[in-house]
Amino acid sequence: MKDAGGGKVTVTSGGQGLAIAGGKLVMGADPAKFRIEGYTSGKLSVDTGAKGTKVSPDLYGVFYEDINHAADGGLYAELVQNRSFEFDSVDEPSYTGLTAWSKAERGATVTPAVTGEDPLNPNNRNYLRLDVTGQGTAGVRNAGFNRGLPLVKGERYDFSVWARRAEAGPLTITVEDGSTVLGTMTVRVKAGGWAKYRASFTASGTTDAGRLVVQAPAGRTDLDMVSLFPRRTFKGHGMRADLAQLIADLKPRFLRFPGGCVTNVGTYDPYAETGDRRRIYQWKETIGPVEERPTNFNFWGYNQSYGIGYYEYFQFAEDIGAEALPVLSVGVNGCGENRPLTDEAKLARWVRDTLDLIEFANGPVTSTWGRKRAEMGHPKPFGLEYIGLGNEEIYPEFFTNYPKFANAIRARYPDIKIISNAGQTSQGAWFDRMWQFARDQKADLVDEHYYNNPDWFLANNHRYDAYDREGPKVFVGEYASRGNTFFNALAEASYMTGLERNSDVVRLASYAPLLANVDYVDWTPDLIWFDNDEAYGSPSYHVQRLFSTNVGERVVPSTFEGEGRPVEDIKGAIGLGAWNTAVRYDDVKVTAADGTVLLSDDFSAGAGKWTPGPGTWAVQDGAYAQSAQVEDARSTAGSADWSNYTIEATARKTAGAEGFLLMFGVRDTGNFYWWNVGGWNNTQSAVEKAVGGGKSSIATSSTTVETGRDYHLKVRVSGRRITTWLDGQQVNDFVDSSRVEPLYQVVSRDGRSVTLKVVNAQDTAVRGSVDLGSARFRPTATVTTLTGAPSDTNSIADPDRVAPVRRQVSGFSSAFTYDFPAYSVTFIELTER
Repeated sequence: MKDAGGGKVTVTSGGQGLAIAGGKLVMGADPAKFRIEGYTSGKLSVDTGAKGTKVSPDLYGVFYEDINHAADGGLYAELVQNRSFEFDSVDEPSYTGLTAWSKAERGATVTPAVTGEDPLNPNNRNYLRLDVTGQGTAGVRNAGFNRGLPLVKGERYDFSVWARRAEAGPLTITVEDGSTVLGTMTVRVKAGGWAKYRASFTASGTTDAGRLVVQAPAGRTDLDMVSLFPRRTFKGHGMRADLAQLIADLKPRFLRFPGGCVTNVGTYDPYAETGDRRRIYQWKETIGPVEERPTNFNFWGYNQSYGIGYYEYFQFAEDIGAEALPVLSVGVNGCGENRPLTDEAKLARWVRDTLDLIEFANGPVTSTWGRKRAEMGHPKPFGLEYIGLGNEEIYPEFFTNYPKFANAIRARYPDIKIISNAGQTSQGAWFDRMWQFARDQKADLVDEHYYNNPDWFLANNHRYDAYDREGPKVFVGEYASRGNTFFNALAEASYMTGLERNSDVVRLASYAPLLANVDYVDWTPDLIWFDNDEAYGSPSYHVQRLFSTNVGERVVPSTFEGEGRPVEDIKGAIGLGAWNTAVRYDDVKVTAADGTVLLSDDFSAGAGKWTPGPGTWAVQDGAYAQSAQVEDARSTAGSADWSNYTIEATARKTAGAEGFLLMFGVRDTGNFYWWNVGGWNNTQSAVEKAVGGGKSSIATSSTTVETGRDYHLKVRVSGRRITTWLDGQQVNDFVDSSRVEPLYQVVSRDGRSVTLKVVNAQDTAVRGSVDLGSARFRPTATVTTLTGAPSDTNSIADPDRVAPVRRQVSGFSSAFTYDFPAYSVTFIELTER
């Protein structure tokens, strides 16, 4: 064999390829010089002449929620943590008014105290009082976020503070890294009441661990709203430049905000009336001068300053070329908290506030709230088109409250598109009920949320093929595949081909969450990761960017016919479990398809056949009992090689919140199936599948459980078919198709440009014979490839380990052959002659 100059020789035989690098097949001492490449093959047919389906112009957007310190310490460019001394144990148990602050004494002695006597204003009730004695100065030091305050040599920084002294005196402000002073400022505080003071400096050095030090002379000095901003922010509007640019580079069509669970957890009363520090997000509290915005607890366990408020959200959406899409509560808490608003007067205020928000966004400067917008610096209306009513608000009160909001909006603003919600899972009794309600209410869109394992995304590419085209459209407002590896990104890419193919019904889609500070993680996976001075996109970010920047005008029909991987039978041991529930199991029997009894246990001889895990397991009164009301108690038995069997058990709930967990297909602690009977606080049941520790529901029912009653549970596994019975009545019967398709693809047209978007989630390359019909194309195309090992991740240390490669490739025509690499996303942009 001889390399003819291409750098690679491939000999095929029986579906296998032998690759030779460097023109030689080297054996023995240096086997790395060659490799065996397996591949499958198939045909990709594209009807480029068809009119196709119009793609939603708003298909791909972003969902921003203040989670993982996405705002303070994140997108909001403020460098000072706890700038207004409002941190409170209600926000997080370890918080105090002096969190992130410490004493800094330079000769004099200081006694710092957070107090509320005669505050800056009624919404900003805490401030710092410094009592300084002795010669020299003394004050406080702020640690910022992460390692400290980041500075870049030569950049300008702007400082401001509200201060009060009985006698005039100077404040000295420095930014220091250890003993090195990187910037110095002085402001002279006048005698008298509260006043705002400003200063700026140019950093003399670079650091990611700076400290802001504020020094006062002898006497009493009161400080509030101590702030330091970089002069350079995104388009001058206060957002951290690098993070904002990463978001802008996605070219999102919409910005969903402010949540998420941030939207609808807490009390409904405004801060001005009650002083409550645990309030539902109320948009009117987040506009106006920042020093007059009352801070609030954050659902994710910290404080939110509202430095990014509704005005900033609208402005940021405009700055990145996106439509603003606010989500408001309709007086029904979500995210596990059910405190519905039933007081008619208070509910009427919330409805008015919702209408006022639309006026704030779209009203003329002569209107009350349009004038407020203009006073903040934006006389031109923002052009709001969408509004979300409810975030995962799956409680009966939603059906009462939602129409009050929707009817009021339609009466005054008929052009606004109203988005209802379907809860936080991809299916189930509540999901179906919420969808039917949305149809009855003639909602414009329904917001679906789901976080499932990669297998679910690979298996559900056709989820929206059969959705009703005449009913409400779909907004996939939150989705992700429970991980930040490249394989997670591949699974999401495969799914996005289905979203785009069905964009006549899927009008909007956004990955979630968007941002995560590496030192303040509340939720994973996330799209963009950062610390105080660096940021990078995850593999999922690059997938999102590929799709969102290559949308096209229409999707043209395409099919792929090729070799698929064989699907294995469900295989694994069995188990018993409970979730926050005390249970008893008896008469457990496992029977193979041929009638062989694999396991039979009435526990008369103890529990020697079982391997207990979490929980408190013991044989009591002839049954196997789990007595601890803890999450995820389980005990397993049998062989990981078992397949095609039926498991039966008698189960009784003795106490607790939920029901039973009957496990099957157990490979290990993170990979299994279970029938969750009476789950979700005993509101529904589901067969759940766990892959890599992440669970998703694959079949649901409305089954619930009574305490003190015996139930007969039965699950049959046949190949990949799962059937369940409760007391002899069939509950579920379905096939868990986990087949990985040989290729996932969608093809879009934008004028004379045709883009093939192809995902190969297999461990072998796919040789595709591509037929584009009678259209003629230029021989050179732009090919963008994203590939890597399935477990690859990006990081601060290695931000581009998984990143797309864009190149010009020749040899294309209306019919060509292309090798799609194993584990890859490939975009081929062709131009019609």
